[in-house]
Amino acid sequence: MKQMHNFNAGPCVLPREAVESAIEAIRNFDNTGIGLLEISHRTPGWERIMAETEQLWRELLNIPEEYEVLFLGGGASTQFFHVPANLLNKKAAYLQTGVWAKKAAKEAKFYGDVEIVASSEDKNYTYIPKNFTIPTDADYFHITTNNTIYGTEIRYDMDCPINLVADMSSDIMSRPVDVKKYALIYGGAQKNVGPAGVTFVIVRKDVLGKVERPLQTMVDYRTHIGTEAKNKSMFNTPPVFAIFVMHETLKWVKKMGGVEAMNKRNVEKATLLYNEIDRNSMFVGTAEKEDRSIMNVCFVMADKYKDKEADFMAYAKECGMVGIKGHRSVGGFRASIYNACPLESVQALVKCMQDFEAANK
Repeated sequence: MKQMHNFNAGPCVLPREAVESAIEAIRNFDNTGIGLLEISHRTPGWERIMAETEQLWRELLNIPEEYEVLFLGGGASTQFFHVPANLLNKKAAYLQTGVWAKKAAKEAKFYGDVEIVASSEDKNYTYIPKNFTIPTDADYFHITTNNTIYGTEIRYDMDCPINLVADMSSDIMSRPVDVKKYALIYGGAQKNVGPAGVTFVIVRKDVLGKVERPLQTMVDYRTHIGTEAKNKSMFNTPPVFAIFVMHETLKWVKKMGGVEAMNKRNVEKATLLYNEIDRNSMFVGTAEKEDRSIMNVCFVMADKYKDKEADFMAYAKECGMVGIKGHRSVGGFRASIYNACPLESVQALVKCMQDFEAANK
């Protein structure tokens, strides 16, 4: 069978050992004789998985004790309104760097005033705005650290005079993060740390309970923190399968050397691919070089070769490349090279680009 190289933007490529562990657990979880998809989330074995998963998050990102780690349903899009419901009293500030950042700001407007501090929409989100001023009268400042569609990324932990909130759906665990600089970090697992179905929330406890409005039970983060360990993230039935795969994926990250090793590995892959885009006469990168993402590499055909786009897509498919069609907002191609994407896949894509150039120049 031809080797396939998975560059899908999400759900993402997963470590093979995490997939194999999940398959075995579906057959027989924790030597119970009952499959993972059939067990009660109140069994001791599952409570242990929940506790271990939280501990892996804390260990890998060095999360301080004053933060809670939650595993919820609903995806990052649900957090677009959970965040302002819990944190916005009067006004929130948002950095608009892509479609998802824009959608997050839209949801916040239901709860109060929203100030768009800066936006890169004027150039189709091909860059990260610079030299903006964060309003100190806002309740929080919201950023989206990696813009999956457009291939831009904020690769540092900014100093912020107010509570900093970050959607890290597509670059969490790809580099070390100074969690202490954030009031809240959230994201969907399916870009880097697991399958679709579970959302992570890392929240500093002292920012909760400050809003004047009453909150629905499920919207209030404090509901999911709980007063007993057995209630953490289990007020209702948690997304058991997704959390288990996350558990196995984080074990793999730890085994590989943690987020420092992931960062080194990801930079190597991204550098290899961007160097080929910049060298190859047939392709052009779409994001400003200083803001390029190491998670999502976006590129298009050079103007001279626009008529070759369908041909390259067909050739890449023939070479085993999966999921490299660019988002309709950008066009062209996108290679998502998350943690579990092996270097060998990026090397195969680079060779595919080189061979196509040689055959068509």
